[in-house]
Amino acid sequence: MRTGLIARKVGSSRVFTEDGAHVPVTLLHIDGCQVVAHKTRANDGYDALQLGAGQAKASRVTKAMRGHFAKAKVEPKQKLAEFRISDDAFVDVGAEITAAHFVAGQKVDVSGTSIGKGFAGAMKRHNFAGLEATHSVSISHRSHGSTGQCQYPGRVFKGKKMAGHMGAERVTTQNVEIALTDADKGLIAIKGSVPGSDGGWVRITDAEKIAAPDDLPFPAATASDAAENGAVEDAAPADDTNDDSSAPEENTASDDAGGKEENTASDDAGDGDAK
Repeated sequence: MRTGLIARKVGSSRVFTEDGAHVPVTLLHIDGCQVVAHKTRANDGYDALQLGAGQAKASRVTKAMRGHFAKAKVEPKQKLAEFRISDDAFVDVGAEITAAHFVAGQKVDVSGTSIGKGFAGAMKRHNFAGLEATHSVSISHRSHGSTGQCQYPGRVFKGKKMAGHMGAERVTTQNVEIALTDADKGLIAIKGSVPGSDGGWVRITDAEKIAAPDDLPFPAATASDAAENGAVEDAAPADDTNDDSSAPEENTASDDAGGKEENTASDDAGDGDAK
C-alpha cells in the first residue's frame, strides 16, 4: 500500500480528447509535498508517512513545530497529513514526491472539506419534499413536519433528519479518474468534481475499491528519481553524437592524406617524363 499526496485545489477546467470531445476536470496543484516524519509499528503501533505541503512563514509556526521541521531538514509546511502504508513503502525523510506519483487513467479517492452552506432547511439539507402548497397549509410549506411520536418515547431520537448546519465536513469522492498529470508544473487533472473550495487542501490516495495499475511507481515518484532519469537520458544522446562525429573526421583525414600522396606521385612522374 503506497502513500498518498497532499494537493491544493486550483479550480475547474477542461481537456480535449483525441476525438475532439471535451472532458470537465478539476485541477490540483502539488506544492512542495515532502516527507516530514516516519511512523513505525515499533514506535507508534502502525506504519505511516507524515507528509507536509505548502510553505509557511517561520514566524507563523510554533517553536515545537519549527524543531519538528528542522529535524527533518525541510522548510516549515502549511499542511501536514499522515498516510497509512505497508512496511515496504517507506520513503526517505525529506524526499519530495511529485505529481508523477499517479498516472493518467488511474482511479483515486479524493478527500476534502466540503463548502460550508450554513444553517439549511430540511428540503435543502436532506432533500425532503416539503408540505402541500395548499389544502390548509399556511406559511409552513418548507417545514420538515413531525419529528417525534406521542407521550412515549416523549423525545426526539438522536440522528433525526432535521434542519441544521450543512457542509464544512469531511467528504470523500471515490473512484474518480485521473485525466492527466504534469510533473513539471505539479498539476493533476481529475475528471469531475472534487470536494472543497478553491484553494483548499485535499488528500489523494489510490482507490480502495479498484485495483491499481501495474505501472505505478513504488514506493513513490520522487523529484530526485526524476532528476537522475533526466540526467541519464541527456547523457545517452551525447555519447552517440561524439561517436558519430569522430568517425567522419578520421576518414576525412585519411582521405586527405591519400589524396595528397597521389597528387605528389603524379607530379613526380610528370617531371621525370619531361626530363
